[in-house]
Parts: sequence; structure tokens; C-alpha cells
Amino acid sequence: MATNTKTKKKPVAKKPVVKKNAEELEKAAIERKRQLRLGIGIFLLLIGVYVCFSIIGYYFSWKVDQDKLFSSSSMWSFAWDKESTSVANWGGRLGAAISHILVYKGAGIASLVIGLATAALGLHIVYDSKVLPVLRYIRWVSIFLLLTAPVLAYLFPESSFPLGGRLGLGAITYLNGLLGSLGTGMVLISTVMFFVFVIFTLDIRPIVNKMRTRAGKVAASLAEEPVFNEPVATAEESIDEEGGDDNTEESEAPDENDGSLKWDITLRDEEEVTEETEAGKDDEEEEETEEQKEYQKFLKEKEAAEKAAAAELAKNSEPEPELSFEVKQQEEQPAVRHGSHISIGSNEPYDPELDLPDYKFPTIDLLEDRVTDVIALDKEELEKNKNQILQTLRSFGIEIQRISATVGPTVTLYEIVPAEGVRISKIRNLEDDIALNLAALGIRIIAPIPGRGTIGIEVPNANKKIVSMRTLISSDKFVNNNMSLPIALGKKIDNENYIVDLATMPHLLMAGATGQGKSVGINAILVSLLYKKHPAQLKFIMVDPKKVELSIYRTIEKHFLAKLPNEEEAIITDTKKVINTLNALCIEMDNRYELLKDAGTRNIKEYNQKFVKRKLNPENGHKYLPFIVLVIDEFADLIMTAGKEVEMPIARLAQLARAIGIHLIIATQRPSVNVITGTIKANFPARIAFKVSAKVDSRTILDAGGAEQLIGRGDMLVSHGSELLRLQCAFVDTPEVEDIVSFIGQQRGYASAFELPEYEGEEGEGAKEIDLSNRDKLFEDCARLVVQMQSGSTSNLQRRLNLGYNRAGRIMDQLEVAGIVGPAVGSKPRDVYFKTDAELEELLQTLD
Repeated sequence: MATNTKTKKKPVAKKPVVKKNAEELEKAAIERKRQLRLGIGIFLLLIGVYVCFSIIGYYFSWKVDQDKLFSSSSMWSFAWDKESTSVANWGGRLGAAISHILVYKGAGIASLVIGLATAALGLHIVYDSKVLPVLRYIRWVSIFLLLTAPVLAYLFPESSFPLGGRLGLGAITYLNGLLGSLGTGMVLISTVMFFVFVIFTLDIRPIVNKMRTRAGKVAASLAEEPVFNEPVATAEESIDEEGGDDNTEESEAPDENDGSLKWDITLRDEEEVTEETEAGKDDEEEEETEEQKEYQKFLKEKEAAEKAAAAELAKNSEPEPELSFEVKQQEEQPAVRHGSHISIGSNEPYDPELDLPDYKFPTIDLLEDRVTDVIALDKEELEKNKNQILQTLRSFGIEIQRISATVGPTVTLYEIVPAEGVRISKIRNLEDDIALNLAALGIRIIAPIPGRGTIGIEVPNANKKIVSMRTLISSDKFVNNNMSLPIALGKKIDNENYIVDLATMPHLLMAGATGQGKSVGINAILVSLLYKKHPAQLKFIMVDPKKVELSIYRTIEKHFLAKLPNEEEAIITDTKKVINTLNALCIEMDNRYELLKDAGTRNIKEYNQKFVKRKLNPENGHKYLPFIVLVIDEFADLIMTAGKEVEMPIARLAQLARAIGIHLIIATQRPSVNVITGTIKANFPARIAFKVSAKVDSRTILDAGGAEQLIGRGDMLVSHGSELLRLQCAFVDTPEVEDIVSFIGQQRGYASAFELPEYEGEEGEGAKEIDLSNRDKLFEDCARLVVQMQSGSTSNLQRRLNLGYNRAGRIMDQLEVAGIVGPAVGSKPRDVYFKTDAELEELLQTLD
């Protein structure tokens, strides 16, 4: 047994013991580190909390403790004296001293961030999470202190509590002495804006984009499901006092105040998601929408047709070496001239797009997919608004037979049918009372709704939706239409896409206050035309007095823009060049009418059809006529600087240019009668009004009120024909426009922009064109008037002698040729060369 015990003791080796001891030592070291880390973390956490409570307590007790803190000799005494050493601060004497140093002598109440940062650092250490770099931690805390302390000291200069501390007070005192109070405020605002909107926005943008992308992918399949024509897309409810509901499967509790009133809720939307679609199949959510398929099919067919036409042209040109050589030379050239491929002897229909056979239309992917939350049926909001409307009407003794609601992207239309004997004017006068009870901005009453037999009350939604330009461009109504110039403006209240032909308007007047959506509306129109028309079919003339709104379209100069010969910039910003361009456009209009007269046609559509069928000879001056769209971004500035010189050619174009394919789009932010004159309004039947500040401005634009009650951000009223519609304008952002024009600008274009006829202006007219022997009867009277007033102004002649503009202009030209006045200088009066009547009489005698 002894041997057995000895033999059992020998196998007990020491190595496992050593290994075990090493593991235990390692675990013990790790445990000590963990305990040390935990202790440090808890210590920092408690220190941070202590500092925070001390600073908060200092806010309430600083008046009581300040005298004791200034005489700190007894503050740290070990002897206890209740009167001298007791403080009111929550942190005791130590807390009072720390908070006094941090708040009073430091950065004020902003010093609270030091305690918070210390506590946060302790939490990081306790939970063993990744601790922020110390330098970066200190940097952000310092930036917060250096910003917040001066801001608080500046905003509350009379505060008894040192909100900004000595740091903030010293900084503000120095800046006020250096820059003044206004300059100091500007410096603080710019500094805060820099750190808030530049640094932090750049840091969170990837997260926002990632969240938006995920939400968009889920909502896109739901929003664009082609199920809106099914019966389930309309949810109707009728509430009856007797408790019955004949039209729906589920009944709700009757409203005691409703009587026999029926309450219908109708949700009509292309982006609508019903209960059936929300619970639909996952594979249906992942499929492409029918609109996108049709749009892609349209692009493929367009591309295939262009390739087929180009191949057919190359095939016909193969037997003749000269023609094939010419085609080869054209392919090597970086650009082509307008109409360079016209062949007189060919019997095939002429295709203007063969000037640029490789041109590709912009793809739908260039537009951002802004699919937000779908337009949902919020029954609580609808019921609340319905009850408020009924309560308001009944308080004034107005009974209602039926009420229904149509939910749109930004506005809900409540349609009511009043009881017999109720006057419509009585309801119309309650607009302010309904707006007060609903606590909503932009209440608008339509009494009655044309063709509906109801009275409409438009109420803004609590949750407004963005109308995506991509949704309108990819819709079947836009892709498959026969319009000459289709433009996608937005969605109506019933969520129907509003696509209209600019050629039928035929001119468009846009007005509204600053920042209400005019520039976005112009971009939506231009983007619609760029997606639909080939460069050979459409040209733009862009006038931008502000010099920044339309400059983005400079990239497509050699594709879609038109300008005067020998001009460097296609986007017109100079007033004098605007006058010359408008007059050159009038010459282009007259030339086109001559072509129409020679061709025996009445409008541009008939003329181009004849030219395409090769019934008109290019050797006789005939050519394919593209549409020309004149866009003026700020018309009020032109009227202020040029006046009649701009208004008259605009009026001529508006009166006559429709038939020959010239259309005008004019926008202004100052819709006064001095800018939008009667002559202009008479020739602009189509008008768009964004939100304005006064009712008189709404009447100037639309000849009716309502624009002052819009809610802004693209909410607009469109007057076209005999109807006045409320739309939510489609939103297209500047980066999207940049991508579209960049896509077009990178393709092969024409050699130059489309050239308008030359126009020299008044200073280019020679003396040979004016015969002084055939002077006007009022020539001498006008000469005496000009010399007496020492102002060569055509408008003065009109007012003083009751002359028309054309006659006054001819007399002024005769005075220039006679040497009485100088040449025209823009909108300024001409120089007068004669100072006295005696000198003038001597000249007049020599002319006789």
C-alpha cells in the first residue's frame, strides 16, 4: 500500500500546477484591470454628476453663497462655524467653490457640459466601450464652451446671473468695442451657423441618405403599385344617426349632432396604398411599375427608330461614293449645323432628328426617387376637421345635407351640400371663422365648385407630401401623349397628374412672393420639355436678370438654346441685349409668317407637316421650324429698367406668335399693375399664382382672390381656360437639373446655338432711312418741347402731346437725324444738343 501511495504521488507533475498558476495570475491581472477600470469609470461618473448638481445648485444659490466665496478664508477651515462655513449649494462648500470657478469665473451655465462630458467619459469606461480620443473630446467641449458662453452673454446682457460667465462677458465686451453690437451679433450668427450647418450636416448626411434609401425602396414598391383603379382604392363611410350604414361592411357609432348627415371619405391617389396592397405579396412589391416599364419601352422604341433611320440613310448613300464620303466627314466633325442633312431629291419623309441621330433622351434615373410616406387615410384628422366644420356652420344656423373629403398630397378638399334655403354667400363669408376653429393656415372656400353642385373647403394637411417629378415624368399620361409641348406641373387635389400642353395655353404668366416656388416651377417646366423634345424640335431663349437662376442651363447651349449672332453668352442678363433679343424674335416671327404665307398654311404644325413630306423646297428659303420658348425669370426688373422697350415686343409676341410656334413663359415676384399691365394680361390667358402677401396681388394675377391663402412651398393656383385649379407643384432639385443638363451637354451637339435674326437697334438706323422733307406735322412742336424740358424722352412726347408710341418714336428718330437730340441710350432720355429756343428756331428755318 505504501508503494502504491508513493507511485501515486510521483505522477503528480508540477507543470500543470505552473500552468494553472499562470492562468490564475492572468485572470487575476485581468480582474484587477477590470476593477481598476470600473473604479475609474464610476469615479469619473460620480465626479461628473457631482459637478452637474453643483452647477445646477449654483444657479439657485449663487446670491446667497457669493459673499462667502469671495471671502474664502473661512471656506476651507476645519473648524465648524455654521454662520461662516455653511452654504446653500447642493454640493456643499466644495461644490460651491467648483461651480463658482466654472460658472462665474469661467464659461457660465455652459460649463455644465464639463460635468456632462466627465460623466459620459465615465460611462464609456464602465461599459468598456470605445472611448473617444482625448484630444477630440476636449476639442468639441472647448468649441461648445467658446461658442455658447459669448452667445448667452450677448443674448442676455442684463441678466443678474452670469449666464456667459467671465469668459462670455469678456469676449462680448471686446467684440462690442471692436465691431459694435450689430457686428458682434453677425459674427456670432455666422460662427454658430458654420458649426451647425457645415460640420454637423456633413457628418450626418450619409446616415440620412442611407435611411432615406431604405425607406424609399420599401415605399416605392407600395406607392407605385398599379392597383389604384380597383374598387378597394376608395374607402367610403357614411354615418347615420339611426345607426345604419348601407354602403360599407362595417358601421361606426352615429354622431348625435349629425342628424341624418352622411359623411363620405374618398381617397383618390396614384400613390394610394389600401389595406389590400399593404398586406400584399412581397414579390409584387419588388416588380417594376407599369409606368416605368412603359417609359423604358418608349425610350427603347425611340432609340430603335433613330438607329433604323440612320441605317436606312447610310444604306441609300452606299451606291454613291460622294454621298458616303460626306456622311463620313459629318461623323468625324464634333458638331453639325442645323438642317445639314437635308436632301432635295429624296422622296423619303424628312426627319429633323437626323441632324443629331445619336442623341439620347435623358433617362429617368437622373431624377431622384422621392417616395415618402404614402398618402394615407387619417380618419382621426378627417373626423376632427369634419366635426369642427359642422360645428362652425351650425353655430351660424347653417344645416348640411352631406359632406365628403378628398385627400390630396398637401390639401384635403371637404365638399359639402347645404340644406335647402341656405345661401351660398353666407357660407363664403365664414372663411375666417372656419380657419379659426380648425387652427389651420390657408383655408380656402370654393362656392360653388364648377360642375359639381357642391361647396368646397380646402384645408391643409397636417402631414404634407412631396410631389416627385420622377413620378410625373414616368406616368403614362406624360409618356404616351400627342401634345406638342407637354409640361408636367404637379398634382391636383384629387391626386391626378396635371399634364398640359404649353402650345395650347399658349403663353404662361407665373407670379408669387419670394421663396414660394417660382424657380422650382420653371425648372419643372423646362425639365418636362427636355425629357420629351429633341434638340431639332425645340429651342429656348432664356432671360435671367438675376444672373443665377437659369445659368445652370448654359451647358446645353449647342443643343437647345437660341441667341443673337456673335453673342458670347446664350443666357441673357443685360437689359440692352434683352431688348435686341426680343426685337430679333419679332423679326423671326415676321419671317416665319412669310414662310407660312408662301406655303399656304395657317400654323407651324401644318407647315412642318408639309416640310416633312418634302412638299416645300429648301432652295426657296423653307426650313423645318422648331418651337421657340422664351423664358423670362424676373420680368419686374426688366420693366423697371427698360419699360416700354420691353413691354411692346412682349405684347407683339403674345398677340401674334402662337401660330408660328413661339411661346412665352414670364415669371415675376412683384405682381403689381405696373408690371403686369393690361396689355400683358390680355394676351396671357394661362396664369400660375404661387402664394402672395396681399389679396390685391392675387387679383392682379388671376382676376380672383385665393392666392394669398395658399400655404407656400409649391402650393399654387392655375388659371387655364375657364377653370381655376389648386395644384401642388412637382419638386425637382438643382442637383437633378445639373445631372440632366450634364447628360445632354456631354453628347454631340450643333456647331453653335440656334441663331436669331440680326437686330441693330435704334442706334444702327442710318439717316438715309429717314427723310426730313417728309417730317411729321408735330415735328416742330415736339422739337420745342424737347428743348424746353432738356429731355429727349419718347414717353414725355406721348404724355404731353397725346401721341401713340409708334408716332412718338418716329418723331424722336426725325429729331435725331435733324441733330436736335442724341442717339438712344437704353431706357435713359436722349441728350439734347440745343439749349435755347433761339438756336432751335435758326435750325428749323434752315430745314424749311
